[in-house]
Amino acid sequence: MARDRERSWRDAVFARRGTLLALPAAALAVFGKPSSSSIALGVPIALAGEALRCWAVGYSGVTTRSDRVEAPKLTTAGPYAFVRNPLYVGNFLTALGFAIAFTGNDEPAKRNALVIAGLGTMLAVYAAIVPLEEAYLRETFGPEFDAYVASVPRVIPRLAAAAPGVGSYDGAVIAKAETRTFVTFAVMLGALALKALGSKSGAD
Repeated sequence: MARDRERSWRDAVFARRGTLLALPAAALAVFGKPSSSSIALGVPIALAGEALRCWAVGYSGVTTRSDRVEAPKLTTAGPYAFVRNPLYVGNFLTALGFAIAFTGNDEPAKRNALVIAGLGTMLAVYAAIVPLEEAYLRETFGPEFDAYVASVPRVIPRLAAAAPGVGSYDGAVIAKAETRTFVTFAVMLGALALKALGSKSGAD
């Protein structure tokens, strides 16, 4: 019974992960005050995170957009040969990049609050759903997943790929799976540009 309740609330977080992570991003867009230097530092980090996410999606496929945990196969190639959760590592880098970019001109207390709220929310969401995903993968793939866990870390990437990896890259799947991510990324860049232009106009 207790296990079912735990799984139920983790399932709920998983299904609503996009909405939960959008809230701190919206707070950045509304309350952040970027500077030219914070944009120059943060945007490349955000782009690197998005590139890592796209690399991972090319191997994992459209199931990354599902509202429930599913995996037709255990993918261990590409970025999955370095870290078990490359999508989430990429998302974290993107969130970190935008947090830096949007808060360059905020007072320290406000900047810290926005950054901690954004990254803290992301960590809390992933702390809830990663065990759910791992339980599903262990139930589905058994010893194969246990061997993968033994050789590839959860969030801190290996320096060298674990071999041999299973899976192949399909760039065509990115357009199908990542439309919403690209739109969100573009909206954040647009908000950043508007904030920067507004700040410059105010200074003039």
